[in-house]
Amino acid sequence: MANKSILVVGGGISGLTAALEAAEVGHEVYIVEKNPYLGGKVTQINQYFPKLCPPNCGLEINFQRIRKNPRINFFTMAEVESISGQEGNFDVTVKLNPRFVNENCTGCGKCTEACPAERANAFNYGLDKTKAVYLPHEFAFPMKYVIDARACKGAECGKCAQVCEYNAIDLNMEPKTINLNVGAIVWATGWDPYDANKLSYYGFGRYDNVITNVMMERMAALNGPTKGKIVRPTDGKEIKSVAFIQCAGSRDENHLKACSSVCCLASLKHATYVREQYPDAEICIYYIDIRARGKYEDFFTKVQEEANITLIKGKAGEVKEDPSTKKLVVIAEDQVAQEVVEKKFDLVVLATGMAPTTAAAKVPAEMAYDEDGFLVSGANTPGIYAAGCVKNPLDVASAVRDATATALKAIQSTVRGQQ
Repeated sequence: MANKSILVVGGGISGLTAALEAAEVGHEVYIVEKNPYLGGKVTQINQYFPKLCPPNCGLEINFQRIRKNPRINFFTMAEVESISGQEGNFDVTVKLNPRFVNENCTGCGKCTEACPAERANAFNYGLDKTKAVYLPHEFAFPMKYVIDARACKGAECGKCAQVCEYNAIDLNMEPKTINLNVGAIVWATGWDPYDANKLSYYGFGRYDNVITNVMMERMAALNGPTKGKIVRPTDGKEIKSVAFIQCAGSRDENHLKACSSVCCLASLKHATYVREQYPDAEICIYYIDIRARGKYEDFFTKVQEEANITLIKGKAGEVKEDPSTKKLVVIAEDQVAQEVVEKKFDLVVLATGMAPTTAAAKVPAEMAYDEDGFLVSGANTPGIYAAGCVKNPLDVASAVRDATATALKAIQSTVRGQQ
């Protein structure tokens, strides 16, 4: 009998799409996600471009589909340790890391009120802190708290367990291992922002008023570290000028060689965030080329026509800080004017690109990768297919389309593996 089950590694928008498409035509699906929640990077987006609408409504529809489908099984805080076998018959070992919060959790939050320890909030890219026991975010699925073992003081404290009325805290929880047998695997582990600390000439990590595009996205969000207010990190003051530096680490033979395709549009979107809050702020975008293909051209044109938005064709070479004011000086060559220009700004936003998760964490099977670490489509291990941004830099809509196509390949593979 054919093994029709499919493993989806990664619970972001690509993984959710592939899992739902396969499950809704009759396949048993297992989702393995390393985070304590599903939704991936989309959960951290404030607004989609070009419509500038929030993503959580779309995610909630997918979560409802998961709740209603008994063929979907998901594991959060989980990671694939090994893969063996062949197309139609893969044996997979999955490690389940302890959440320290069990199924009794009602999400009441009393544990957080009692917790004395803090941790940097990874969901907001370290721009604020949470307690060691925390809810990942307001729309988390599953809606359940989790304890960061690196920050928690453990049983010697135990204050969270003392106040929990539902016995939901289990500080003795241990890692577990489960084994799955599946017919096909979809690898959809997504992307990470390129490490801006590698771009020393832009001062990220040295100058607090230099942030990345993903940090700007969280800062603009109402559930973000500043409750939606875009301010200078050093003093919390309103900004009067902001520079967006495109291709920060992208299209660069020393960093990411690929164009990440979405960064230009993301910065244009961020310019609208600034304009909405600060109508008179000076906004400057330093770029090599603006990539706004197809239907996004109208969005580019609309933003370009906004008042006080200047586009300078030329890659910024360096960012310096005035230590007395914490203002930032961007030094760049204006290729149109053919001169080196220096301008001061309250805030500098680096448009860092998409680095595939497989650049750092390879698939535990024979697979091919390009020079940036993206998975290359092919038959290195028949039955294992890449989906979404682990294969190419993509916007959300493109990632959904790619994941749908990949689900079809996985479905075909479960049949072919038994022939």
